[in-house]
Amino acid sequence: MRAALRRRHMNTRGLLTCARYAFAPNYLKYCGPDEHRTIFEYCAAQDADAGLRELLEKFGTLYPYLRFIAQVNGIEDPFDPRVVEAYWIGNKLLKSAGKAEFAGHLIDTQQLKKRLNPKSRDWLLAKIPQGAHPVHAFHVFNVFTRTGHHTLPHTVDTMDQCRIGWGRILYRDGEFLVVQARPLVLENGKLALGKPKERLVRAKYRNTDLPVYKKAGQWVSFHWGWVCNTLTDQQRRTLAHYTLLNMQLANKTI
Repeated sequence: MRAALRRRHMNTRGLLTCARYAFAPNYLKYCGPDEHRTIFEYCAAQDADAGLRELLEKFGTLYPYLRFIAQVNGIEDPFDPRVVEAYWIGNKLLKSAGKAEFAGHLIDTQQLKKRLNPKSRDWLLAKIPQGAHPVHAFHVFNVFTRTGHHTLPHTVDTMDQCRIGWGRILYRDGEFLVVQARPLVLENGKLALGKPKERLVRAKYRNTDLPVYKKAGQWVSFHWGWVCNTLTDQQRRTLAHYTLLNMQLANKTI
């Protein structure tokens, strides 16, 4: 019965979008099961089934966030494209989470009670009434330890790699896209976005391109150095908004 319900509510687009964002940290063995080749095969084929869903459900930080966003919005499928977009990029679904609900999610579901010391937990929870939402950027910039397989302190470089970046394609260079993007920097002890510069973003794995539209002038998102998706102007503005908002929240406790 449960399997039949899961097939009925399967959302290929949401699963594949989520897989493209999850691929790079899985390839680097930071998050999820050791299944990056399988995840890539799904992405390359542009097809999804219950197998991909089961793999993504094993991402210990990602999937609870998706489930939480879906729950507070009354959406049955955590891989609904709206939910996936809300977590990775941001959208109006983020505003449905109550302050107490979000605090409970962080402390209990994400197990930050065990991962963070009391002072860090207090700093984190204090940011919820200041505008924090259950978006990937919040976790990257404000949970100062990585919470995948490696419980290590974040650095400016790992934050820059872990956040969802965005850039405009300049040209293709072999297996890379050369994009113009603003790097994360530290200025006077605070996080900021630096001046636009060229950046290499990987677009091919095992002689196969990631199925993302790649044309000069197109805006794309990237994660841990791999291209993820094309961005509409609205998605780019929203991603920039939540990135800057969560950098500002982080700067309160840096």
